[in-house]
Amino acid sequence: MHVFIGLAFLAIIVSLAVAFFYLMRDKGTSNKTVNALTLRVGLSIALLAFVLFANYMGWIHSSGFRP
Repeated sequence: MHVFIGLAFLAIIVSLAVAFFYLMRDKGTSNKTVNALTLRVGLSIALLAFVLFANYMGWIHSSGFRP
């Protein structure tokens, strides 16, 4: 479970790096930056939904807030 969440975070970071690369390379002439950022937002939402579902199903456990 932790490996899957780690890989999802890695995919989000890679998508952000790809968006930055296209932003610097294309100078706004194509939609590649927008597509990469859209993918990043979709991956982030999917990861959040998966973590909430996994917590609900008991696959992962939250440790709670301890100041």
